[in-house]
Amino acid sequence: MSEIKSLSVGNGDMFYINHNSDNFSMIDCNITDERKSEILDEIKNLAGNKGIVRFISTHPDQDHIQGIEYLDELKLIPNFYYVDNDVSKSTETESFKKYKDLKGSSCAYKIYKGCKRKWMNVSDSERGSAGISVLWPDENNETFQNALQDAESSDNPNNISPAIVYSLEEGVRALWLGDMENDYMVAIEDDIALSPVDILFAPHHGRKSGRVPKTWLDKLEPRLIVVGEAPSDELDYYSNYNTLTQNSAGDILFCCETGKTHVYVGSPSYSVNFLDKDTNAPGVKGALHYLGSFDCGDR
Repeated sequence: MSEIKSLSVGNGDMFYINHNSDNFSMIDCNITDERKSEILDEIKNLAGNKGIVRFISTHPDQDHIQGIEYLDELKLIPNFYYVDNDVSKSTETESFKKYKDLKGSSCAYKIYKGCKRKWMNVSDSERGSAGISVLWPDENNETFQNALQDAESSDNPNNISPAIVYSLEEGVRALWLGDMENDYMVAIEDDIALSPVDILFAPHHGRKSGRVPKTWLDKLEPRLIVVGEAPSDELDYYSNYNTLTQNSAGDILFCCETGKTHVYVGSPSYSVNFLDKDTNAPGVKGALHYLGSFDCGDR
């Protein structure tokens, strides 16, 4: 079994994948004082059991890298993955300084469309693959190149975000899009290969500005969409789709098995009507409460 967790970290993003192989992956972080000790202890305990630990940065905005220096102090970023860029900030936070240090270090690896990396998506006799693939960016694509130039000149790096897929064999398929914006997704639609997913993490924390275009959704056919923690008046709730809203649910944990995924949330009062109940699923996982299950693996 593997686990995907979307942590409730306010107006920001932080995810991890505790793989069913000797891998542990983090995607972005937003570690504030409120949950600092709790989150660092959780990551340290899980990552400590794995031979390969990686941090994937979608882009260097503060709400996606805050607290990255704490992870590095605990030696939890032995492998740092990022989209190649030269973004600068008029005011450099400690987190941005650490991002730049990591980007220039020997542990850094650039990610791009179709990139191959041992144990990220290449197995060998030593250990299995993490099942992570990168659909975007295409570094030769003119629209991406323009977005990169804009990011480096205007300090708005949302659209250099990668498209990252995690796939469990005969199981869940999940997609992250960082903070991609709607008009950018429209512009690259013909250049990115999209196929059905079980879980879509709505970009830009679920904001209307990051609304995934209908043409994308028709190809992705998501079984559920996780809407993040942007202010409620800025959110797009993706009507006509099954959604989990992190503002109300709190932490969200997906326990992923062959053919099925069980969902747990932090709020005991949160409920939805589109998930099945599995009597074999534990009622609680740590401090999280069982919400329901859905079939997957046929995508």
